[in-house]
Amino acid sequence: MSKISRLRDELRVAPGTRVDLSKVDPADRHGWTRDGAEKATAEQMTRLSDLQDRFWAEGEKSVLIILQGIDAAGKDGTIQKVMEAFNPQGCTVSAFKVPTPEELAHDFLWRIHKRVPANGEIGIFNRSHYEDVLVVRVHNLVPREVWSSRYAQIRDFERMLTDTGTTIVKFFLYIDREEQRLRFQERVDDPTKRWKFSMADLDERALWDDYIAAFEDALSECSTDHAPWYVIPANRNWMRNLAVSSILAETIEELRPDYPPAADLPPDLKIE
Repeated sequence: MSKISRLRDELRVAPGTRVDLSKVDPADRHGWTRDGAEKATAEQMTRLSDLQDRFWAEGEKSVLIILQGIDAAGKDGTIQKVMEAFNPQGCTVSAFKVPTPEELAHDFLWRIHKRVPANGEIGIFNRSHYEDVLVVRVHNLVPREVWSSRYAQIRDFERMLTDTGTTIVKFFLYIDREEQRLRFQERVDDPTKRWKFSMADLDERALWDDYIAAFEDALSECSTDHAPWYVIPANRNWMRNLAVSSILAETIEELRPDYPPAADLPPDLKIE
């Protein structure tokens, strides 16, 4: 097994296991140096670009990438990095913020289903349906019996998507509390990043333990063979980028995308 393939196995949440994030090191290098990881990431990005071109041309299936993480975990940075490899014609990005009144008038999966990528597309979700077992739970927006029943509903929803041709890859970007503090401080100190910071972020930070407990349950309840979760050590951006790009490349390559044959073209066609 290659070092890249081994990393994928190491970060995957095995279905049926209980996740304890206190036993996961968000600064873990998994045997990589920064120079080695950055070189390998560049190789994975080239690999992803070729795979996406074939995937878009083939147009038979879709891939859904889900990014979750506590505030400042690096979701935006991951999207920016991954997007470097993809032709925007075949890639969509959806960010899920506070639900609108129209969205709240429907079931919690309604707004999600509308944004699932079409055949040939790779879709990236910045946050997702998991907010309804994370934020909703931490802030007591619905009763426990409501949010706790959503784990099974999410599993069924993701099973339906995979059964109908969507491959789902879920990344939990894991940073520790001190790294979040440093990133918040950087936003405050840097005029070009200050717009990303809100005093409300500090209110959310005070709920750190509640969020970690909610993430542990979501990862444990909803990592399945058909839609696995990967816990990404995200304290170091270079390690995060390697993990996400390599797991995506491995996953898409297993779908064996290829260019479709030319249709109804005579073998001796000459264009005048």
